[in-house]
Parts: sequence; structure tokens; C-alpha cells
Amino acid sequence: MTTPQRVLVTGSAGRVGRAAVAGLTARGHTVVGFDVRPTPGLPPERSVVAGLSDVDALRRAVAGAACVIHLAATPDDARFPRGAPPDDGDNFLSELVPNNVVGSYQVMEAVRTLGVPRVILASTGQVIDGHLRDGNTPVRPDSPPRPRYLYACTKVFLEAIGQVYARQHGIAVLAVRLGWCPRDAGQVAEIAASELAQDVFLSPGDAGRFFAAAVEARALPPFAVVYATSRFTHALRYDLTETKRLLGWEPTERWATGANPG
Repeated sequence: MTTPQRVLVTGSAGRVGRAAVAGLTARGHTVVGFDVRPTPGLPPERSVVAGLSDVDALRRAVAGAACVIHLAATPDDARFPRGAPPDDGDNFLSELVPNNVVGSYQVMEAVRTLGVPRVILASTGQVIDGHLRDGNTPVRPDSPPRPRYLYACTKVFLEAIGQVYARQHGIAVLAVRLGWCPRDAGQVAEIAASELAQDVFLSPGDAGRFFAAAVEARALPPFAVVYATSRFTHALRYDLTETKRLLGWEPTERWATGANPG
């Protein structure tokens, strides 16, 4: 039987966040959401509406959690590829640094000072995009980062700060390089046009079951990196061996199950 736990999910109103909330709730866990908008499926008293810069609200949400799933982030580069000057702006200083770098630090500090024993950090397959593009697959968890662009660089930082806090502060940290769970119809069309994208697709159902397995795993190493995707259609791109070994989780769905973000 699963022992119910109190779990905080940051970014809980997003596409993957909603899947995590649903998967955890289905397993009987008490879920607290933290997002800049209300979280569907949670009562108002467990749906904290705030940003990561609101440290007091963040600390109140973290207090008492057995596990924090940190998904909140600016979800991608605003401009990729960049335009030619002068139309070559990016969102690194305006969004990526405050939300993905400083925000992740604030989460880890709240976890450290409030004594949360386990954290699951949402990284991305974009941190090893270079391996995918070169066909160096399946990519392993210990493959060195080859980030796609600036957003992916912030996720390299996320994995690094998780490793530091695990080593220095005794927190069990799992960094998961998530597959592509499309947020809108445009992204669904992008995946439909690419065999590679279809192979790294992550359905909401598989995502929800993954996070439940990560919360419920009896023991984790101090720090680990794993992948989470649905079943491949054309070729295996990510090595899920470590995911199965540590969590007992394997995907059950494939493209395009649950792809419609409506």
C-alpha cells in the first residue's frame, strides 16, 4: 500500500504540472500547488497563487512537504534560432535568469532550511540536444551536457545546483530530463512533423505515473539523473534503464496518446 505524503508541485498549473497533480492525487497523496495562476483540480486552500520571487509564499508552501517537485520555469527560449541584428533579442536576463536560475536557488534554499528530504527537479532533453542531433543515441544519464540554447543552459545549472545541494546538505535529489509534453496545438504539429520529436514525446498519463513513482520510491541515491519519455515509435532516443532501476517505472503510452492539450 502507498503511504500518502504531502507533496508540493511548483508550476502545477502548467501542462506537466497538471499531469503530476493528477497522477499524485490518483495515488492518494496530498498535493499542494504553487503557480502564478490557480491549479486545476486542487481546492483553493491547496492552490498557492504566487511566483518564485515571492519567497515568503514559497516557504509557506514548502513547509511540511515530504517531497518537492520543482517544475516552475520559463519553459523555453523566446527566440530560437535568433534573428539577425538588430532583431536578435532573447529572454535570458528578463525571464530565464530570474525564473530558472534565481527561482531554482530559492526553491533549493527553502528545501534546505525547512528540512525537505527529497526533491525532483524538472530538467529537459534539451540539455543533451547535441547528442540527439548527431544521432548519438540512446543518450545515457551520464552523457555530458550538449545544450540546445540558453533555456537548456539554465537547466544545466538546475542539475548542477541539485547535485551541490545533495552533496552538501544531504537532500535526495532526482533530476529528470523530461520528454516533450506539448503545450499547444502548434507544438503538437511540430511533433507530428518529426520522427525524433515523436520518439521523445511524453504523454500526460506517463508523466503523472512517473512523478508518482518518483515520490513513492523507497530509496534514492543522493543525486541521480534519469529520463522520462513515453514509448518510442521509430527509435530509442533516451536510455530509460536507470529510470526503471531506481523507480520501477516504465512508460505505457506512445505518440500521440493524450497529445491534445485542450
